[in-house]
Amino acid sequence: MKIIAYIRTDMKEKFGLPRQSGLVPTLYGRIVFEPEYRNHDALRGLDGFSHIWAIWRFDGFDSDEWSPTVRPPRLGGNKRVGVFATRSPNRPNPIGLSLLKLEKIENGEIYVSGVDMKDGTAIYDIKPYLKITDCRPDAVDGFAEQTKGKRCRVVYECDTSALSEEDLSTVTALLEEDPHPSYKDDGERVYGMIYKDKNIRFKTSGGTITVVSIGDE
Repeated sequence: MKIIAYIRTDMKEKFGLPRQSGLVPTLYGRIVFEPEYRNHDALRGLDGFSHIWAIWRFDGFDSDEWSPTVRPPRLGGNKRVGVFATRSPNRPNPIGLSLLKLEKIENGEIYVSGVDMKDGTAIYDIKPYLKITDCRPDAVDGFAEQTKGKRCRVVYECDTSALSEEDLSTVTALLEEDPHPSYKDDGERVYGMIYKDKNIRFKTSGGTITVVSIGDE
């Protein structure tokens, strides 16, 4: 498949990314097309839709080897389920699927929100979201129901003035999703999440995330 675009976001690394699109509405992205596909006609009519599907590539998962089972983080990282029952990047074809809110189209670029991709992620295709067919209110979420709506409490034990009010809100929403491996609960270990040019360092214990410092990357 051909790469048609790359997305620019404020997340430089995989660690800290929302596990699904739409979980952090204030995490924005800008889809920049490759020269071959930078054609205004290709976007004609897209501005009439509120949301789009993006089909993209997981970085770092190009091995020919794959496992039929994986350990979903939301199940504690210890229970195995079938890879096709998950959205794990560890799959035969490292393809991701995200539902994004279309904010605007400007200068041939698509501005979106609710992203779950790191900066520079390659995009294979874009399709409009159709609520008449894509929305299924009676759908069942399988084992994902067990952790539906689960969020951490976030406490700041440091100066937050290095972040704007909007950035602080976004960082809080990212941390509420608990980015650390759920099978590790060492309350003294310090993790680092890169957001824009800031390193957000935090500890986690018992459902509470404590931010201990906010410094330069």
